[in-house]
Amino acid sequence: MSEKVLMKGNEAVAESAIRAGCRHFFGYPITPQTEVAAYFAKRMPKIGGTYLQAESEIAAINMVLGAGGSGARAMTSSSSPGISLKTEGISYICGSDVPCVIMNIERGGPGLGGIQPSQSDYFQATKAPGHGDLHVIVLAPSGVQEMADITYNAFDLAEKYRMPCLILGDGILGQMMEPVELPEPKEISAEDKPWAACGHENKREHNIINSLYLDPAELEQKVRARYERYAEIEKNEVRFEEYKTDDADIIITAFGATSRVAKSAINTAREMGIKAGLVRPITLWPFPKEILAKLADRVKAFLSVEMNMGQMVDDVKLAVNGKKPVYFFGRTGGIVPTAEEIVAELEKINGGAAK
Repeated sequence: MSEKVLMKGNEAVAESAIRAGCRHFFGYPITPQTEVAAYFAKRMPKIGGTYLQAESEIAAINMVLGAGGSGARAMTSSSSPGISLKTEGISYICGSDVPCVIMNIERGGPGLGGIQPSQSDYFQATKAPGHGDLHVIVLAPSGVQEMADITYNAFDLAEKYRMPCLILGDGILGQMMEPVELPEPKEISAEDKPWAACGHENKREHNIINSLYLDPAELEQKVRARYERYAEIEKNEVRFEEYKTDDADIIITAFGATSRVAKSAINTAREMGIKAGLVRPITLWPFPKEILAKLADRVKAFLSVEMNMGQMVDDVKLAVNGKKPVYFFGRTGGIVPTAEEIVAELEKINGGAAK
C-alpha cells in the first residue's frame, strides 16, 4: 500500500490524472479551481506532457477535442462560468464520440456570482452540458480521496464509452486538504484505440473525427446508436453510497460535500430518536433512481439537501414517483447547510423528536 500524502482536492485531481496517463491539459485560471491548472503547469514539463493555458475557456475545450481525437488522454478544468463557455465544445466532443475528462469546481452563481462553494450547476451537468441529444457521465466525489479515485477511473470510463466524463466538485472539495493514497501510475498508448485519428501508416482504415452529418437519416442513426450506449451506462455504471438506510424512516439525498454534513445531521437525529439515513449519488448521471424507488416502498419521506435552490430534488421526485413526499432544504449564494439546519428539517418532517 502506498503512503498517504496530505493534498488539496485540486492537487489530488491533477496528480491522479497524470497517474491515469493524462499527458495533455488545457485550461484557464478561475477561482476556486486554479490550483488544478497550476499543478499541471509544474508537473507536465517534467514528464514530457503538455500544459497549455489557452486564450479562453472556449479554446481550451476545443484543444481537448483535438488531443482526445488523436487518442491521447486529455483533460480540462474550470469553475462554473468557465464551464458555461465550454458547453459548445462539450457538445462537439459528444457528437464526435471523443473521450475526455472535465472537472468543474463549482462556485456560486448565476453570472460571476461569488467564489464560495456551490452545487448550482447540477442542472447544467446532468440536463444540458451542451446542445443537442446528449449525455455526459457525471461523477460527484465527496472527499479528497474520492477526488483522486474518481479522476483516475474517469479516464477509463470515458474511453470505454467514448464520451466525456464530467467530475462535479465544489469549492470546498477543491480547497480542503485531507490525507490521500494516490493510485499507481500507468502508461496509455493511442495505438490501442482503433478509432483514433493518430496516423495510420496504411495499416488500418483512415479515421475521421467529425460531428457534422448533413443527412438527417445518418444523423438520427448516430444519435440513436449513442443512446444505446447511454442505456448500457445506465444499466452498468450507476454508483451510490447508502448510510444507515436499513431501518430509516426518512431518507436524505445529498451529494458531494453536502453529504458529509448530512451524515453528521443523521447521527444527531438518531440520538433524538429520528431514524434518518442517507443515499449519496456518486453518479449524478446516470442517476441512482432504482435504489430510491425501492426505498420509497417502505420509508416515510425523503429530504433532498443541496447547495442550491433545488435541482437534484427533481430527479429524486421522478425516482420516488409520488409514492412518498419529497422535501427540499438548500442554501445558496455560497452558504453551506449546517448539520443543525438539517436536523431541524428532519424534526419538522418527523413531527418533532421521538424522545
